Formats: sequence, C-alpha cells, structure tokens
Amino acid sequence: MTSPVSPVLVIGECVADIVRKDGAADRVHPGGSPANVAYGLARLGRPATLLTELGPDANGRLIRSHLESAGVRVRAAEVARTPSAVVELDGQGKARYTFDIGWTLPPTEPAEPPAAIHVGSIGAVTEPGAAAVLALVERWRGRTQVSYDPNVRAALMGERAEAVRRVERCVALSDLVKASDEDLAWLYPGERPEAVAERWLTLGPSVVAVTLGADGAFARTAEGGRVAAAAVPVRVADTVGAGDSFMAALLHARASGADLPACLTGAVTAAALTVSRPGANPPSAAELAQALADGREPRADPGTR
Repeated sequence: MTSPVSPVLVIGECVADIVRKDGAADRVHPGGSPANVAYGLARLGRPATLLTELGPDANGRLIRSHLESAGVRVRAAEVARTPSAVVELDGQGKARYTFDIGWTLPPTEPAEPPAAIHVGSIGAVTEPGAAAVLALVERWRGRTQVSYDPNVRAALMGERAEAVRRVERCVALSDLVKASDEDLAWLYPGERPEAVAERWLTLGPSVVAVTLGADGAFARTAEGGRVAAAAVPVRVADTVGAGDSFMAALLHARASGADLPACLTGAVTAAALTVSRPGANPPSAAELAQALADGREPRADPGTR
C-alpha cells in the first residue's frame, strides 16, 4: 500500500478581497497570499494544510468553504473578524489594495511532519503573529524545505529599513525564495532585480526566483545558474493572485522533481492562466498540463546548472 504524501504546511493570512471596479458591483473573493498558495497547491493535486486565522463571520465561512472545496486542510485560530482588503482595479486590471487586517497567530506546531513549509506576505513579518511563524520555521529548518514570498504590501510594512531587516531574516531561513520586481523596487529602490537576487542567495537560499510581469520571470541558483521564462500572452482580466499561482506551481513542480527551467515555465504559465480570469483563481492540474502542452519548451540561459 502506498503511504499518503505529507501535506505542504502553508502559514499565513486569509483575506476577503472586496474587488472594486468602476461601473461594476463589488465582488468578494477569497484571498490572502498564503491562502492562495495553499489553494493553488491543492488545485494542482499537492496536499496542503493552511495554518491561519479566521473570524466566525460570513467572510470566514466563505474562505473556509473555498479552501476546503479544493482539498486544503484548514487549521484556523479564531479571531474577532476575518481580515479584508478592498481591491481597486485600474483599466488594465492591475490591483491596488487597502487593508483591514491584523495577525496574532499564537505559538503552534504542525499536526504532522510537513513535506515542506511555505510562509509569506503579512503573516511572516507582522507582529505579534510573525514571531510564532518564524519560531516554527526555525524549529523545522534543515528537516524540511522552506519557501518564502515577501509579497510586499507597502501600507502594512512600516518603516522601510525595518521591513528590509524582517524580510531578509525570512530569506535567510528559506531554501527557495520568490519575489516580484515590484516587491524588490519597494524594498531596495533603484537596485536591479538581478543584483538583489544575487545578494539574497548569499543569505542562504539555493534558489531565488523573480517575476517581471509582462517580461516573464527569471531564477538564479546558489551554484551560479540562471534560468529565464518569457511571459505567456493572455487577455488580462485582473492580476489578483497571479504571483501566488506562480508560487504554487513552482513549489509543486519542484516537489515533483522537475528541473528548474521546467519549473519556471510551469509557474509562468500558471500565472498567465490566473490573470486571464477574475480573482485569485489558479489552474487545476489538467488546465496547466494542457496549457503547457499547447505552449513552448522551457528555455535555459547559457550557464544554467
């Protein structure tokens, strides 16, 4: 009999995204970067547990039902109300967020040994809950793979120098880090994404991936390799959850044993499918496989290892 695969433990916030667009009624979508990653992993067939906080309200019930519908195991500490964010979309579908959120996760341990741990966004850097998140990661570091996505929300990050310190602590605890060019532009104004990726590799990760929006993505490795993937052309509905779909697909492909070029191409393709439809709606395994079959081969830059 085949043993069941241990789930990836994703730790972080759930957020009810109240999507607002001129000329249209508000729409509420389940969101929150870590929650989106857990959902994306489950949609791809990778078992996932989400350690989070939810309120006993309609938004909390909506989010829990959404996650569980994909097979995510939800372990939620109860808070007074579920965090929310007003998401305003411009004419190109690009999102701007206004948050009503707190993060108070108590000290905790996984219910079972995790296959991997993913942390990110608000939950990894916002106190008092961030202390519990990082303490758990530190206890498991070296026993399982750790990934991190800063998913910067400038309005919640506080003073930049302190934000950089907190982000770099998370980078140093991680084996795989993913960030967007917009994240890096806020954290390190005026620096090239390539230069930041190279510096982050010296802190401890073996891989740093950077998304570049319409210019695709690249990844650098601690051994000096570099891989790039071009963006997949799509008609954009909105950009909500695109980076989280990228992260989920990247983690899933890495766990499946794919090489880095294939991992990056799969992640870019998953993000493209997500932006082609409203909300944080990542692809299923079948959708992603079909899109990849219809697409192109992964491309590795010279010198990739």
